Amino acid sequence: MEKKIAVYICSGCGIGDALDIEKLSEVATSEYKVPVCKTHANLCSQEGAKLIQDDIASEGVNSIVVAACSPRVMYDVFNFEGCVLDRVNLREQVVWSQKPNDEDTQMMAEDYLRMGIVKTTKMELPEPYQPDQEMSRDVLVVGGGWTGLNAALEAAEAGRSVVLVEKEAQLGGFQKKVKQKVTFPYKEMKANDIDELIEKVKQNKNITVYTGAKIEKLAGGPCVFNASIKQNGATNEHHIGAVVLAAGWRPYDPNKLDKKLGFGASPNVITNVMFEEMVQAGPIARPSDGQPVKNAAFLQCAGQRDPKHLGYCSTICCVTALKQAIQVKQENPEANVFVLYKEMRTPGQAEDFYRKAQEEGVLFLRCQDPEVLTNGAGLGVKAHDELLGEEVILEDLDLVVLATGMVPETSFGKDFKELVKKEGEEEASDVPVDTVIVSDILNLEYRQGPELPGLRYGFPDSHFICFPYESRRTGIYAAGCVRRAMGTASAAEDGAGAAMKAIQCTELTMKGAAVHPRAGDMTYPEFFMQRCTQCKRCTEECPFGAINEDEKGNPLPQPTRCRRCGVCMGACPERIISFKNYSVGMIGDMIKAIEVPDEYEEKPRIVVLACENDAYPALDMAGLRRMSYNAWVRVVPLRCLGSMNLVWIADSLSKGIDGILLLGCQHGDNYQCHFIKGSELAEIRLSKVKETLDRLVLESERVTFETISITDYHKLPALLDEFAETLEGVGPNPYKGY
Repeated sequence: MEKKIAVYICSGCGIGDALDIEKLSEVATSEYKVPVCKTHANLCSQEGAKLIQDDIASEGVNSIVVAACSPRVMYDVFNFEGCVLDRVNLREQVVWSQKPNDEDTQMMAEDYLRMGIVKTTKMELPEPYQPDQEMSRDVLVVGGGWTGLNAALEAAEAGRSVVLVEKEAQLGGFQKKVKQKVTFPYKEMKANDIDELIEKVKQNKNITVYTGAKIEKLAGGPCVFNASIKQNGATNEHHIGAVVLAAGWRPYDPNKLDKKLGFGASPNVITNVMFEEMVQAGPIARPSDGQPVKNAAFLQCAGQRDPKHLGYCSTICCVTALKQAIQVKQENPEANVFVLYKEMRTPGQAEDFYRKAQEEGVLFLRCQDPEVLTNGAGLGVKAHDELLGEEVILEDLDLVVLATGMVPETSFGKDFKELVKKEGEEEASDVPVDTVIVSDILNLEYRQGPELPGLRYGFPDSHFICFPYESRRTGIYAAGCVRRAMGTASAAEDGAGAAMKAIQCTELTMKGAAVHPRAGDMTYPEFFMQRCTQCKRCTEECPFGAINEDEKGNPLPQPTRCRRCGVCMGACPERIISFKNYSVGMIGDMIKAIEVPDEYEEKPRIVVLACENDAYPALDMAGLRRMSYNAWVRVVPLRCLGSMNLVWIADSLSKGIDGILLLGCQHGDNYQCHFIKGSELAEIRLSKVKETLDRLVLESERVTFETISITDYHKLPALLDEFAETLEGVGPNPYKGY
């Protein structure tokens, strides 16, 4: 479109008091010949927004630069349909973080305005992506246990058609083995109502149920998934919008436990799962001879929180042990029941149930390393009681119950090492590969592999801090015990949450918009294939499997899978990938718009390439707290540091910029990166910059990488100031003025 650019400068929030607004306006009118440039004392007010709307209607303005507060606020006010828009952050990152009415502060504001105007000239209105195939809003739920049933019912009651696939012959999952459960208010046990939930699902007309079935193949992406479901030798095809993975869990194999716990040495040493099956089948009795249980011991953390077995807590085992101990007492009030624990964990209000167990006469003994004694016909437990400080031997036990933990059905086995290698993750040294099996659940047609990538314990990967249901495969949401160990109350909520995320995903995708974390972004990567060299870097580095490839290595984009991070853009050596409002050339031109004083003015320039998810907000947080930092800094927000193309480094240094600082998220096992490995990729790319610096005969200290989270805002001023001091020691960039 033919652009008519207008610049609107807000003088409120201290901006007008700290800057020469008239001089700032001249940057727009004199340097860039912008036809419309106006100032308002409160641009985010109704009157200020109307000023812009009137110019759109009467002056034909269609490209807008708003120089005011951070783009992270007031985005609902500055939202003008059909117009290109850029926000210049004069408030948080200029006047609130710099000296008022200072020459350097004025120069900073003017540079940011230049960058905003240049960016606006390069931006185009997004055109929502619409695939050739018919789009679907249907939800596929994989797993018919407690979580899957709740997810299916919630999605169906929200008006969606649901396809529910369960591998077993009947619905219900593990809960079919459970007679009683503990739920809110956690003071009593209740009869399991799983059958009622199953009946509700079966009676719902919006739900199609497959039992004794599996996903043979899942291809495509959000709204264009094609699921092949195999049942009784026949294959059924379904067009799917989004997927809820509720495949559940399996108990840890007790045969792998340490021999000192006694499993296999006596039939009266059983697991908590075997105890549930016993209660469901009939009276609680000794497995060896069917006699009543008079003395029982429950041993917690059997293999759990142990790097040799399961390195995590399964959350619900302590409450389950309390329930099972009470069941023994209720069946035989005279029975002696002991619970041996490392730490008693009763999350939330389940503490009330712990008190109930005490009231019922259950005895508790804290011990880190109990030993089951199975010599002869007797059964006992030797334990060091930490509270009494002495050794205790429990004799004449009829039953010992081991609390084995939850293993997610998605756990990886022999393929684990290869899979993490493909995904670019460091292999966790404390993962015993032989403790898990290879999952065969989704059978995705992705070049990255047939299942969801997993974390160190086999749980599907997610950004657990901000977006707990998300996985690395767009439109596929893990829920319940396959996502993390949890009880039935949490699993029901988890199923509902994942179902709502699936619905949200289909609604956004139908509009051509992105999901987490750039929700609503209407752009998508466009490829200029004439210059593609089939290097495969975009396909290999995409964290979300949004780009497949043909037999010749040509990229085959799957835009509905795309999260709009731009990692592919940063990866491409030929720079053939771009977005309507984000491209290699656009960021390069913004950097070139910065005015670089000559070396005699002793005003170095630092370009900060900042991740928009953590580093940029942290800079805003520093401004909000009026924390000042070096005025040589010019911040360029990036969708993800993984979108950084090395040409920006070369362009910056060639222009005379004295230093480049990359601010990204922490990466590794406990990563913060919203795009999984963008920060890691940026650091890897940066390691190759030395060649460029050597070619330009420049010092390596001029380019550096730092990790930062939004909560580290207080560290930023010192970090920026220290980098500025380093550059002073190195001296000015010799390319100034060329």
